Amino acid sequence: MSMAFSTHKQHQHLPNLYGATAAPPPTPSAQPNHHTVTSSAAADALSNLLHRLPPTLSLPKRRSSTSATSPPPPTLSFSDPNFNHLLLSSGSELGFLQLTNHDIPSQLANSAETVSLSLFELTRDQKESWFPKNWPLGFDADDDDEEEEDGDGKGESFCLDTECSTETTTDLSLTSLREFTRALEKLGLKIIDKLADAMGFDNSIGEDPTRFRSLMWISEGLHGDHDKPSGGFYPYVIGLQYQIRCQNYSLLKDSGSVSVSPQVDSIMVTLGDIAQVWSNGKLSKVRGRPMACLGDGNKSRFVSMSLLVTLPCNSRVTPLLPNVVGEEGTGDEDDESQVCGSKEEQEKRLFNSFSFEDYAWRVYNECYLFNDPLDRYRI
Repeated sequence: MSMAFSTHKQHQHLPNLYGATAAPPPTPSAQPNHHTVTSSAAADALSNLLHRLPPTLSLPKRRSSTSATSPPPPTLSFSDPNFNHLLLSSGSELGFLQLTNHDIPSQLANSAETVSLSLFELTRDQKESWFPKNWPLGFDADDDDEEEEDGDGKGESFCLDTECSTETTTDLSLTSLREFTRALEKLGLKIIDKLADAMGFDNSIGEDPTRFRSLMWISEGLHGDHDKPSGGFYPYVIGLQYQIRCQNYSLLKDSGSVSVSPQVDSIMVTLGDIAQVWSNGKLSKVRGRPMACLGDGNKSRFVSMSLLVTLPCNSRVTPLLPNVVGEEGTGDEDDESQVCGSKEEQEKRLFNSFSFEDYAWRVYNECYLFNDPLDRYRI
């Protein structure tokens, strides 16, 4: 399933207009002052200069005040009889898709958004005391030094569990947000179960909810601000984000940034780094949560609600395919007792097993915009 997406390169270099060894152009003070130069001669000189410029040189285009609509992700529906096959195809090639015909009502999503926006109206003291930091849970702010007294700072985020737990006895109603979070979690576990069937994992992991931990990540921005992650990256199996309105998003892939525009009322599904390790590298991944492309529009508020289905901190991450074997010296020889299939069917393990907690802490606290944090575990 192939589709053209806009990819942003990390660096761009302008050509050297004067060659590698040519001297720079003479300064005006070094030129003779000919008062008798005719307009025709000046035009000829300008024409000669323009013809000497490299043909690939072009002036930068003025940034548009309105963002162009990006292409939508591949569309999947639970009613499709080939759902598992299409899920595996999209996951292997792209690592993201949009899900339609789900059972989460738009009214619930809108109500959860309203509640989420109200969290950012709290004072800074209320945010920190009612949602204390217990990594990765709690309130977080990226710009502590620039925070205003009323708590209306940029780069703020809340990370909540499925119960949307707080440390306050005041009348703070999070009912709709809690219901929305649970609905997304249920949907996420269903997708993981189907992905496990399609991949041929050694057990039905989606049927064991105690094997997972779900986090609701809520961040706020203003249209016109530079989009950047609020809070650090956090590893996950799959991420789900309900599309309340038409909005472009930037997804960080290993090959660069990809822009997509999911349909309204669809759910954007992204596969994370844990899913890639489980599949022994067969699945593509999206690094971190989708980031809204806020553009240059008006200064209206925008809240992003991303449900991450991830793992408990005491988990170990390792490929789950039944025919994957380790290598001598990798520390995974004991896993070979569980290997199925003939020698011809077995494949080389691409990742060493590792502690989820150690990996999550490193990914959250270090910058991995240009380097893949999984590289240190590749064999």
